[in-house]
Amino acid sequence: MTIYSRISGTGSYLPPRRLTNADLVAELAVQGIESSDEWIVERTGIRARHFVEAGVGSSDLGAEAATRAIKAAGCQASDIDLIIVATSTPDMVFPSTAALLQNKLGIVGCPVFDVQAVCSGFIYAMTVADAMIKTGTAKRALVIGAEVFSRILDFKDRTTCVLFGDGAGAVVLEASSTPGILATDIHADGKYADILCVPGHVSGGAILGDPVLKMDGQAVFKLAVGVLEETARASLSKAGLNDTDIDWLIPHQANIRIMQSTARKLKMPMEKVIVTVDQHGNTSAASIPLALDHGIRTGQIHKGQTLMLEGVGGGFTWGSVLLKY
Repeated sequence: MTIYSRISGTGSYLPPRRLTNADLVAELAVQGIESSDEWIVERTGIRARHFVEAGVGSSDLGAEAATRAIKAAGCQASDIDLIIVATSTPDMVFPSTAALLQNKLGIVGCPVFDVQAVCSGFIYAMTVADAMIKTGTAKRALVIGAEVFSRILDFKDRTTCVLFGDGAGAVVLEASSTPGILATDIHADGKYADILCVPGHVSGGAILGDPVLKMDGQAVFKLAVGVLEETARASLSKAGLNDTDIDWLIPHQANIRIMQSTARKLKMPMEKVIVTVDQHGNTSAASIPLALDHGIRTGQIHKGQTLMLEGVGGGFTWGSVLLKY
């Protein structure tokens, strides 16, 4: 019998502290940094984002989202036999955020690890979990995207600090005799590493380099639009489907203009694109599962529909997952 992997439950979590553009602009003004709600909305489509309080880490956000996904799947935490966490803002150097999250969920024994592909991380994690389920290595996987980007932002750089937020999203992926994930497609090109990076690291008890986010926005935009179309078409081709077979496009929530450009290339109206960037900002690896859970819980996404998940991130990484919900 052919084994497939299928989503049986989704969950998400946003930290309580919500900052509108006006809130953030007021905080920046204290530091002498000028911005405005109009400037942010026009360039990004973002109107608000959530930031964690002191002492809250990616594993805390991920555990909340995971608990909700497990409940939605109708199973118990003890039923999970694989945990993959996509994050570029881990709680510590090691152990993995997945190990810390596993303990918070009270799960013992199953393999756990982190995936670091920045904003494409959830796509990479889903691809790995799908492969492990299809080979029989796991039967019920917990795949999580969790980030606290507020901790790596330069609040003197108005071109980047207004873009990002914190949050987590999760899915339970189960072995099934019915097709769920239809195709996956992942890529990277390290020569673009410098257009989106945090070029700092820990050495000898000190931070070497610059520990805050750096981004060449124009270069990222130009590259993102092209590779998002390519990876979407690659997954469609692998599954033997066409643009018209997609019911919902769920892209990485980086910038509304990138999302609009991608939708146009795939000949999809924005009414068929799940959009949460306006309220969440860019939550990196958490953005796709957050948007997925939002679409399901608001009744937009229904069982049996075909979904295209896709993202791009620092590295430069990109990829897509085509699935039947």
